[in-house]
Amino acid sequence: MAKSPSRVIWTGSRAVRHLCAAAEAVPVAAEKRQRMYRRLSELGASGGSVSKTLNELILEGGKTSKINLTTCIKKLRKYGRFDHAIEVMEWMQKRKMNFSHVDHAVYLDLTAKTKGIAAAENYFDSLPPSVQNHVTYSTLLNCYCKELMSEKALTLFEKMDKMKLLSTSMPFSNLMTLHMRLGQPEKVLDIVQEMKQRGVSPGTFTYNIWMQSYGCLNDFEGVQRVLDEMKMDGKENFSWTTYSNLATIYVKAGLFDKAESALRKLEEQIECGRDCDFQKKRRHDADREAYHFLISLYAGTSNPSEVHRVWNSLKSSFRTTTNISYLNVLQALAKLKDVEGLLKCFKEWESSCHSYDMRLANVAIRACLEHDMYEEAASIFDEAVKRTKGLFFKAREMFMVFFLKNHQPDLALKHMKAAFSEAKEIEWQPDQKTVSAFLNYFEDGKDVDGAERLCKIWKQINRLNSNAYILLLKTYIAAGRLAPEMRQRLEEDNIEINPELENLLERVSPK
Repeated sequence: MAKSPSRVIWTGSRAVRHLCAAAEAVPVAAEKRQRMYRRLSELGASGGSVSKTLNELILEGGKTSKINLTTCIKKLRKYGRFDHAIEVMEWMQKRKMNFSHVDHAVYLDLTAKTKGIAAAENYFDSLPPSVQNHVTYSTLLNCYCKELMSEKALTLFEKMDKMKLLSTSMPFSNLMTLHMRLGQPEKVLDIVQEMKQRGVSPGTFTYNIWMQSYGCLNDFEGVQRVLDEMKMDGKENFSWTTYSNLATIYVKAGLFDKAESALRKLEEQIECGRDCDFQKKRRHDADREAYHFLISLYAGTSNPSEVHRVWNSLKSSFRTTTNISYLNVLQALAKLKDVEGLLKCFKEWESSCHSYDMRLANVAIRACLEHDMYEEAASIFDEAVKRTKGLFFKAREMFMVFFLKNHQPDLALKHMKAAFSEAKEIEWQPDQKTVSAFLNYFEDGKDVDGAERLCKIWKQINRLNSNAYILLLKTYIAAGRLAPEMRQRLEEDNIEINPELENLLERVSPK
């Protein structure tokens, strides 16, 4: 029986409405994911709680679907926000969201990064046998390799071999990375040969480490041979990362002409990706990262004109310019000592940013102080204090070192006191370079009173330890002063006297 024209039209219009609704839903869903990530990423500056933020999103009518949460976790990991990423996963666990094998592997990796290897091992051991597969085993192996735990890594690799879990290149790549970090590039070549004997095909990551190993051995013909083998292998292993890796090798070797040749190839890869509209959307984030590598590596070849050219190209290629992109170019300009260009770029970001990121202010403050531009650095810091809740420790440490260099210890101590005051709920300790700056200043100046003021600050906020007393005693020795009561002070402050302290005490407070 033939369908009436009106029925066909009605059915067709319903299908059109359905397709339009589906099309509209795609950007809406993407916007929801972006809104959730934006709220979570802002916690880095505000110091807020992940669980509280997610609960607030629900109360506001937002949906915290697993796909949205997983996307946020991926971005948080990408930008080094591991504490926040694992908090999101723990929030998911409390709500009984099902974890896939990959989710368990991600949680295992985050546990190692935030709670240590022992906690990661305990989590792995708690997994049911069905989840202890090549994905989670490979992740645990990667954790061992990152922590340079070679004995545990090799033992686990052998176990994976017996369990027939070495069918992909990733476990081999992990061992290759371990040997590179241990300064054993020659061992990478043996692993590549073993892979080939087993019939395991190298991936892009494997090829890149292999090239790096030849670079460390100053065998640049070997680097070229690997590149040629990649070309013979096919295009699936070729990407912009191949050329960024190649350029990095040449930059480290000081072969800037070869490095810039590789960077031009990198740009060609980006352009190839743009030729296909479908790929353009999928490669959006990857393209942005490629631009970041271009900027950093052109800075490495001391080529400011190319840094500015690529930076302008990046801004014109994307609808928005992210904080990470601004951070990348500020670091490149700092490396080139282009303070004028850096401050211009920083002010451009500061005037338009939606989320104030202290990391960018820190780069600008450091560059200004390194060029004795104190007023500019102080102005940036004062504006940052108005616009974000911190954290300000790194910036304050820069000012401490600057003031000590300029023989203004009172101002350095003022920043130290402020930093500890801001760290009431955070276990913060000054960087060893900062401690050394104070140590050297007071010791060289034989300034016992200054060293005592610093120790008084540390005592007020429960940070007085053996290292602080070592600083103090060395200053007393430099000044040629005795302190008969020093042993009693250490006892009252519950400081354990180690051999180094005892040697110093014998000169300051002899028995």
